[in-house]
Amino acid sequence: MNTLLRLTVANMKSLVRDRAALFWTFFFPVMFVLLFGVLFSGSGDSKVSVGFVDQDGTAVSTQVHQAFAAVPILSLQTGTLDDEKAAMQRGDVSAVIVIPKGLGEAVGKSMAGQKASSALQLYVDLSKSQTTQVIQGIVTQITNGFNLQLAGGSAVVGVDQQTLQSTNISTVAYLVPSILAMALMQLGVFAAVPLVQQREKGILKRIGATPLARWKLVGSNVLLRLVVAAVDAVLILGIGIAVFNVQIVGNVLAIGGLVFLGAGAFLALGFMLASFLKTEEQATGVVQVVQMPLMFLSGIFFPFDFMPSFLRTVARFLPLTYLGDALRQVMVNGTQIAPLGVDVAILAGWLVVCLAISARSFSWE
Repeated sequence: MNTLLRLTVANMKSLVRDRAALFWTFFFPVMFVLLFGVLFSGSGDSKVSVGFVDQDGTAVSTQVHQAFAAVPILSLQTGTLDDEKAAMQRGDVSAVIVIPKGLGEAVGKSMAGQKASSALQLYVDLSKSQTTQVIQGIVTQITNGFNLQLAGGSAVVGVDQQTLQSTNISTVAYLVPSILAMALMQLGVFAAVPLVQQREKGILKRIGATPLARWKLVGSNVLLRLVVAAVDAVLILGIGIAVFNVQIVGNVLAIGGLVFLGAGAFLALGFMLASFLKTEEQATGVVQVVQMPLMFLSGIFFPFDFMPSFLRTVARFLPLTYLGDALRQVMVNGTQIAPLGVDVAILAGWLVVCLAISARSFSWE
């Protein structure tokens, strides 16, 4: 028993001394709990912005407005139909609820025993499938409540759902650009690990002592990653088109330009990380820490609408937010987070700044 205890203590000491093992054993799961807890706890000031248009202007429409305003998760923005549809296309609101003219009259006739009906108009965006499902549920619950109150459950108030998209685009069509953006991000940031490994083993130092120009070594690494990025893009888009019948509506050259710009920006980020890391274990842990917030806070998989405002602020600084947004806009006409020109400018800014920092700080020894 004494030997068993001694061996256990020795193994515990070995674990404590292994920083990489400590990271994967303790810090990584804790980070996941905190991250997903904040995203899905439903706490904080997380709200879904919805446009609200009252074309009826009656006491009944005021009651409907009050019912929606009382829902804690909704943040209503009132205006004309054209203004709210434009706001939805800009990405300022996630849906638009319209009370049509004649709703009050239909309710009055129904209460007088006459047969009448009217329908709220609900404009949704299929690029925000999770948000749309939540809004659909709220609208259905409120209309059912009014029908029960007014006519004992008869369908006096219905819901007419419409979409702003010109074609019926499936959810998977919006996931394809997100997956491509994620692949480009991982391709770039994980480039830090082999660079740090080669420096730690002295390979970069020995290469630096040869007549080989250093820019050629860096250039070959960049070219390799860009080729892999192109292959990734072809595979992901090919599977989306062939298997899931995804319709690519944008210009192929524009998509190719965004792929190379995104890959370059994240390669520069990977080189910058490699400039400050000393060991392979450090590089592996730091790269994982960097990619987790990029994946889960950039809006490529989880909608912005369910994030607390401080997380949305963080997401505005992440390059993956703008790469995913740009790819969606070009490929499937997705609702934009920022204008396409802004997406490109921010990605180019990340590319230039990270390259400048890595060029100044990178050490070959």
